[in-house]
Amino acid sequence: MANADATGRLAGRVAIITGAASGIGATTAETFAREGCSVIVADINGDGADAQAEKIRAEGGEACAVQFSLDEPESIRALIARTVSIYGGLDVLHNNASATHLSVSRDSDLEHLDLDVWDALIRANLRGTMLATKYAVPEMRRRGKGSIINTSSGASMAGGSSFTSYGVSKAGINALTMYVAVQHGKESIRCNAIAPGLIVTPNTESTYAAAGGPGDLMLRHHLTPRLGRPEDVANLALFLASDEAEFITGQVICVDGGIGAVQAFNADMVDFMRALASGDRTD
Repeated sequence: MANADATGRLAGRVAIITGAASGIGATTAETFAREGCSVIVADINGDGADAQAEKIRAEGGEACAVQFSLDEPESIRALIARTVSIYGGLDVLHNNASATHLSVSRDSDLEHLDLDVWDALIRANLRGTMLATKYAVPEMRRRGKGSIINTSSGASMAGGSSFTSYGVSKAGINALTMYVAVQHGKESIRCNAIAPGLIVTPNTESTYAAAGGPGDLMLRHHLTPRLGRPEDVANLALFLASDEAEFITGQVICVDGGIGAVQAFNADMVDFMRALASGDRTD
């Protein structure tokens, strides 16, 4: 996978990236492969995983697709076993897959919360991440070290008027990250989490690109002059997977354009406050 910027930072390593058929996961899989990593493209969408693995191979990388489901413990166990059978071991696990479709379509505020959605999101997002980690740790121990990278969310850092189940499931991942880091740090198995903010993927680009639309609204609250891209998350995941991050564990790192650093009221109230201070207020 020729690339002028590639340095072979993951040469000889094996990584599982879940949810890698599209979006952030697909970009991360391509990024890892460029750096010499053998990648398992894991996704519930088997055809999509096959296509993404083929794309990586066509560009000179090493990749294999494995279909699996976050909802099924045996499917998760089989994913780890299949990886080891193909490549002989496991060095990096990127728990990126998430049942976001349920959150977008049916997750709500607490009073109107659908218990089936709550159970499904906790089962897939939190339990699925836990099980993949549980089964991966012994394989990393055999290699002498490893890096586990969980995908959290900015929704885990503060409350909101909706997406309750999703936010809580991701907050659980933050806690899980720290527990795994504590329990396995002395084995040189690190565990960190990435908490993305709004990341515009090819599937959502048209929604956020429209002038005056939700993209403009979100951009007003960002400290950066643009919204997030999949490569922003992929580049951090690459760093956390590499030896350059061997002294970093138990951390939840935001990739959100600084939106989490802004007081919630500030962007909407700053003009009012300035007018009040200057005496220009007329009401």
